[in-house]
Amino acid sequence: MAMINIKIEGISYQVEEGLTILEAAKKCGYEIPSLCAFNHGECNQGSCRVCLVEATGARGLVASCVYPVSEGMEIKISSPAATAARRHSVELLLSNHNMNCQQCDKNGQCELLHVANVTGAREGAFQGVHSETHFDELAPGLVRDTSKCILCGRCIERCKNAHGLGILGFENRGFNTFVSPAENRSFADSPCIQCGQCVNVCPTGALMEHSEISKIDEAFAAGKTVIAQAAPAVRAALGEEFGFPIGTPVTGKMAAAMRRLGFTRVYDVNFGADLTIMEEGTELLGRLTNGGTLPMITSCSPGWINYAEYNYGDLLPHLSSCKSPHQMQGAIIKSYWAEQNGIAPEDIFVVSVMPCTAKKFERQRDQLKVNGIDDVDAVITTRELARMIKRAGILFDRLPDEDWDQDIMGDYTGAAVIFGVTGGVMEAALRTVYFKLTGKESEPIEFSAVRGHDAGIREASIDINGTTVNVAIASGMKSAKVLLDEIREGKSKYQFIEIMGCPGGCINGGGQPYVRECFLHGESDDIMDTYKEKRAKALYSEDEKQVLRQSHNNPQIVELYEKFLGEPNSHKAHELLHTSYAAREGFNEI
Repeated sequence: MAMINIKIEGISYQVEEGLTILEAAKKCGYEIPSLCAFNHGECNQGSCRVCLVEATGARGLVASCVYPVSEGMEIKISSPAATAARRHSVELLLSNHNMNCQQCDKNGQCELLHVANVTGAREGAFQGVHSETHFDELAPGLVRDTSKCILCGRCIERCKNAHGLGILGFENRGFNTFVSPAENRSFADSPCIQCGQCVNVCPTGALMEHSEISKIDEAFAAGKTVIAQAAPAVRAALGEEFGFPIGTPVTGKMAAAMRRLGFTRVYDVNFGADLTIMEEGTELLGRLTNGGTLPMITSCSPGWINYAEYNYGDLLPHLSSCKSPHQMQGAIIKSYWAEQNGIAPEDIFVVSVMPCTAKKFERQRDQLKVNGIDDVDAVITTRELARMIKRAGILFDRLPDEDWDQDIMGDYTGAAVIFGVTGGVMEAALRTVYFKLTGKESEPIEFSAVRGHDAGIREASIDINGTTVNVAIASGMKSAKVLLDEIREGKSKYQFIEIMGCPGGCINGGGQPYVRECFLHGESDDIMDTYKEKRAKALYSEDEKQVLRQSHNNPQIVELYEKFLGEPNSHKAHELLHTSYAAREGFNEI
């Protein structure tokens, strides 16, 4: 890349040609206040005008996030004109913003409040009529409040970039502009897959998960037996809410915190992940040997399931019939666990802690009920768990490392831990399928060909005792669409496909802690590019530490089949652990 000469505040620098002023300034040690590029880079329309600077060759002030550097350019960030202009831009945003910061769940992580502090913006500097507010809380996973929206467009771009969808867009023009699904529909009345990626990039509280903390409070008050279970990806990110570096696994402290919140039992959904592998692996082997529908596609990600039902109803027979791990575990808690403990299923309240907002919709699906009873009663995100811990006054960093409850479903293997990473379900399944086909464990245990944290498509051909299994992995619906279109056209060469709804997998789920460079201290400048890799590494490292790393070797899983389920894919297993799907031609089913 060619280098060019510029000056910032009168000091000479050499930077790469093609950078924006905002990018070049960052490389030279300056952080121009902004609401886009150094958070997720999903906007870059220059519409908010927060990052204005003076630059030679330009007519007036320019938005540094979109204006490119050029040879000999002189840039002034702290001139009186630039400083005042940035302050006025933020004050204009504040003038049409709902300022109930105390009640906002984004308080402490609001980028608008951050730039207001940095620029010295004054509340009430501009006063007038506010735009009409549109509030939507009908969907199980997401809430939209336009009174907090600053029209940055980051949510619109994330939906396109991650999924190739255009669920959100700008409605109306001028002062009446707002962001919503088409025709100002509710998320519940649109083909939104409830993934929450839009929530992850929203700089304010305009888009949030639909909180279910109050349901848990009500269950405690009603005297229910309240049981909590946490997904593998949560341990790789929860610590970020309490100042731990990104990628720090906090499994023991998480279990300790959940126990102190008063839950009757605290379990790891890794047990459910091991159970899923037993069911899904057996299902795959059955299809391979009995001429079933191939390729078989994983069914753990509810965002992906929603996408399939909306857009590929003709391909639903390709999906595994397995419920996702937390739903399987919920079903076991309300059957086997309830039976062993002499508690009626209706008196048990199961709480799943998930990295995902789509799980909130998933738990309400009628197809997942057993005898009319929900497997799971409430789903909270990683962020919501952090709020509960903070609300209870628990000092997370001072907690001891404790283990999960061990009765009936306390054991798990390394294969289960990696479920939270794109490619992890595939690798876990291959470890067990290899054993089922050969009668011996794979060496090495790791199937490195299916690993990688980035969105996109990866493929591999695995030789298992002379049988070649062609596999593919995709995360994000934009990538998945390529594989699905191949199946539809009869061109797919694969026997097994893993699809995750969120780019990078559950570690980057819509309910995970926000990654905002402006709030991070001690992290490297490339953190927006590396945070998924760091979270993935936390899960792979825990896999490596486990004595047992294949799901079929989990002794409690073996016992569960011996004493209760019979065998994988048995009639009882199908009643409790499997489900069905239905094409959605309209948008009123969510």
